[in-house]
Amino acid sequence: MSGARLPRDLHPVAWWVWALGLATAASFTTNPLVLLTLAGVATVVVLARRSEQPWAATFRVYVVVAVVVVATRVAFRVLLGGGEQGGSVLLDLPEVPLPDWVLGLHLLGPVTLESLLAGLYDGLRLGTILVCVGAANALANPKRLLRSVPAALHEIGSALVVAVIMLPQLVESARRVRSAQALRAGDSRRTGRLRRYLVPVLEGALERSLSLAAGMDTRGYGRSAGAPAGERRLTGGLMLLGVCGVAVGVYAGLDHTAPRVLATPMLVLGVAAAVTGLVLAGRRVGRSRYRPDPWQWPELVVMASGVTTAVIAWWVSQHQLLVAYPGLTSFPPVTPAALAGCLVGLIPAVAAPEPRVVLA
Repeated sequence: MSGARLPRDLHPVAWWVWALGLATAASFTTNPLVLLTLAGVATVVVLARRSEQPWAATFRVYVVVAVVVVATRVAFRVLLGGGEQGGSVLLDLPEVPLPDWVLGLHLLGPVTLESLLAGLYDGLRLGTILVCVGAANALANPKRLLRSVPAALHEIGSALVVAVIMLPQLVESARRVRSAQALRAGDSRRTGRLRRYLVPVLEGALERSLSLAAGMDTRGYGRSAGAPAGERRLTGGLMLLGVCGVAVGVYAGLDHTAPRVLATPMLVLGVAAAVTGLVLAGRRVGRSRYRPDPWQWPELVVMASGVTTAVIAWWVSQHQLLVAYPGLTSFPPVTPAALAGCLVGLIPAVAAPEPRVVLA
């Protein structure tokens, strides 16, 4: 067996690029069949390649949140008027009158099939994006992900680690508290059980996240060395120029009345200035590399899988509009190109190495 196929943790950046590729593909369509296929692809890869670490259990939470988002989107369609698009009336609810200054909104009213489908399609798109992000959180090691943060951004590493580790630690703390309370008797009332369960879970998760951040700070994580005043001014100026250039370039790209010289040239200039500033600022950060994460062919295959899925979805949205954005009065069509773009995302289930088994 080659070294690339031995059980190991895949580089977290590769998992995030793959997941963001699937999420980008989901943002290019409202076709429910394509969206469900993308969510199914993410689920299959997670089930095939997730480890036994605490963060791997967070995927179920993201799936539940995605289901709640879809249900909420449909409920809002009913609450804020489900008959604005016309069509087949499913439920004729009495409309609640609103003041004249509330333009375009009304409560309840006739609920049509087309409006419910529109809410369902929009909710599925957002829910699929959440599932893809949850797949990245379940597969990528968040602690190793922080190693890949640019050196210039390591000064905010302590805050990042608390934000990234919080949800996995919540799941781990919930499992610990549930196991501990099952061994002892206590208040049998539902309110009492909730209080005894919720407080230790939140406290334990926050304490473990802060302990990790404090340990990183103690070991000098993100600590920068001294730099001359001229170098600091140059770095700050480049970063400010980069932010302004990106802002002007994005605005000019969205506003077609603006001069074209302010669009792509300013955007490229801003990105180049920001990258140069990050490189100069990173020289002041001293850090060591202990057991660096390898970049081998499985990482490249996983990243290419996500990028290919996003590119095919973009092509479908440009050349097959009825597939990417189906109508509400007919069954959503699916072409081989759209289906193939989704199935490309399954490659990591085979190409990625099996995760390491952590002995207790």
